[in-house]
Amino acid sequence: MIKDELKNLIADKTATIGVIGLGYVGLPLIIEFALKSFPTIGFEVDRKKVDGLNQGSSHIVDVPSENVGKALEAGKFTATIDFSQLNKCDVIIICVPTPLRKTKDPDMSYILAAGEEIKKHARRGQLVILESTTYPGTTDEVLQPMIEEAGLKLDEDFLLAFSPERVDPGNPQFQTHNITKVVGGVGADSTEVAAQLYSEIVEKVHAVSSARVAEACKLWENTFRAINIGMANEMAKVCNALGIDTWEVVRAAATKPFGFMPFYPGPGIGGHCIPLDPHYLSWKARQHGFDSRFITLAEEINSSMPKYVAGLVRDALNENEKSVKGSKILILGVAYKKDIDDMRESPALSVIDLLRSRGAEIVYHDAFVPEVTFDHAYTIGAGEPLYNQELTDEMISSADCVVICTEHSDVDYKRVCNLASVIVDTRNALKEETRNGSKAKIVRL
Repeated sequence: MIKDELKNLIADKTATIGVIGLGYVGLPLIIEFALKSFPTIGFEVDRKKVDGLNQGSSHIVDVPSENVGKALEAGKFTATIDFSQLNKCDVIIICVPTPLRKTKDPDMSYILAAGEEIKKHARRGQLVILESTTYPGTTDEVLQPMIEEAGLKLDEDFLLAFSPERVDPGNPQFQTHNITKVVGGVGADSTEVAAQLYSEIVEKVHAVSSARVAEACKLWENTFRAINIGMANEMAKVCNALGIDTWEVVRAAATKPFGFMPFYPGPGIGGHCIPLDPHYLSWKARQHGFDSRFITLAEEINSSMPKYVAGLVRDALNENEKSVKGSKILILGVAYKKDIDDMRESPALSVIDLLRSRGAEIVYHDAFVPEVTFDHAYTIGAGEPLYNQELTDEMISSADCVVICTEHSDVDYKRVCNLASVIVDTRNALKEETRNGSKAKIVRL
């Protein structure tokens, strides 16, 4: 039986693990397998990434180049653009992007492209696992028929499962090995073998009854976050209208030991998951005649935050008898979250666009992001690229307003408070002890 054949290969660590897509999800995953002595092959369409990895250089913050080097030296890892080598793999894990179209519908093109390559090079005896976030039903409705078109039959010739990625870039506490892995197969054999596979590299595996349950699990997790962040953002607006400190209210509520989980407001939501995943769930719900109103409302609130932040900047400048037009505005942090270089869906881009469209001169400092380019398909402003500026005393003091969009740890916020004239803090970067003694006008979300 194929199940027993694969289980033996996994137990002996002779199963060759192939990972399609070596980004924030795929690279940490494949290096974990390689460091556990599994032979691995990483597949990428970006030759520059492949060349860098094969020279021992990691392009992902959470994967030290040292670990890539160890995997290479042990002969357990190689990266390639040659997808014909999928035929050598006993396990194929798909970790490709799943963006949205402009219509907010799922863009399945990357999954379909990966499926076509698998179909082209498939052979008997392979386990295929999808990790890319998608709508419930993708694994059995899309991937299974594609692989079967190669003349293979599920459970007899190949196994198929879904396991949602749970990567949190820049989080030193939770990484691949200590995050519970949810696994759901298209059939019991697929679940069993996929669970055994992941148990080789993670501390705990949680098996569920089907791939669809695993797919829905991922969407539920991030929709939960999106809705609660939406509530936090709306509460921030209410607190500001009432003249009370949003962050003090959250801290007070968080002292309750049950029935409350703190979520925090910000200039919007970013990253690949939270801004996108709820749309996958609501899209699938619409196909079944169900209107997911909570998801829609949360998206409206969260997407309104950059405009709200731009309004805070406008009002703060007005109190200094200045207009947005012609003002020099320094943006601190453009990555979507602190201490990483990931720009995907960063709300800072929308804040910049809104302010530029109103005539502001924008400069930014973010040691993690050397350059910001703008896509005219979604930007409001002129769209010229921007480049990271050194955070000098002159840079801070010459700005008419400083806007903290991302609270990177390498910034001396006390110095910012001492030198800036107006600051809009969207991330609670300026704690009370930091603000004490500052003569700057400080507006906090």
